[in-house]
Amino acid sequence: MDKKEIIVTGGAGFIGSHLVDRLLRDNHKVTVIDNLSTGRKENLSHLEGSDQVELVETDITEFDKILPLFKGKDIVFHMAALADIVPSIVNPRGYYASNVLGTMNVVEAARLSGVKKLVYTASSSCYGIPPKGFYPTNEKAPIDTQYPYALTKYLGERTALHWGKIYKMPVVSLRLFNVYGPRSRTSGTYGAVFGVFLAQKIDNKPFTVVGDGEQTRDFTYVTDVADAFVCAGLSDVKNEVFNVGTGAPQSVNKLVSLLEGEKVYIPKRPGEPDCTWADISKIKSILGWEPKILFEEGVQKILEHIDCWREAPVWTPETIEKATEDWFQYL
Repeated sequence: MDKKEIIVTGGAGFIGSHLVDRLLRDNHKVTVIDNLSTGRKENLSHLEGSDQVELVETDITEFDKILPLFKGKDIVFHMAALADIVPSIVNPRGYYASNVLGTMNVVEAARLSGVKKLVYTASSSCYGIPPKGFYPTNEKAPIDTQYPYALTKYLGERTALHWGKIYKMPVVSLRLFNVYGPRSRTSGTYGAVFGVFLAQKIDNKPFTVVGDGEQTRDFTYVTDVADAFVCAGLSDVKNEVFNVGTGAPQSVNKLVSLLEGEKVYIPKRPGEPDCTWADISKIKSILGWEPKILFEEGVQKILEHIDCWREAPVWTPETIEKATEDWFQYL
């Protein structure tokens, strides 16, 4: 495999840092662009001393600062974004600036620098609550963004693909479903279910289960997701959108059972689907990618790395209730 010069925006984050690990194992040289608002230096601390990776602390909203970093790069993996639902409702301007204008800056810097491929990190939240007949959900399902985070990620996708179409720059967009694994975030007003549950497990608190826990999610292990990005980045495919999931959704109650602990139930939030279920036939057939890590195996790997979350804030029923109140306030 030829050695590539690669940029990973958001490379100090949860998914981005795993992608950086994978790229370095393949002997590529990586420049990480991250403002560390949600990313953590600790996610890359095991790479200290390597001359194959450089962390540049800057923000993708500052075009003049990021443009010089793109010179001579072969591939850009654009992962930097603001995430979470409730904060996007409270701060829509910030989300638009980062996820839409920031994305425009990245794709324009890539265009001006002659980058050979750009892979955009999209979100399955663009599908909202798919109508009957769209489970499993394929890439042609209707778009129905339910909150500013979902909208801005979808607008970022359209921006990247538009640049690819108009300026003939190869672009691929990957719509991710429910990624989990070591280094996932536990903080934020609306934390991902794995991060919330692990913080609670560490502190011997009950798991806060939304609704009845029978809702299902297409949980996808982070190293499988990193593999999907590599497949997309090194392929000749361009101007395509792919789902990245397992095609095998699991219930929240099953997750609680595997983590082992007491649970309490909290109200379901409007706008949340009862099921996320990726149709991954397209990425299988075109890119030859498919997930390798079974759900039970992935949860076990999480538990083996539970010390990664020792500094995490504790999510109690009270703090979860407050986040839920914030959610209802803006709907």
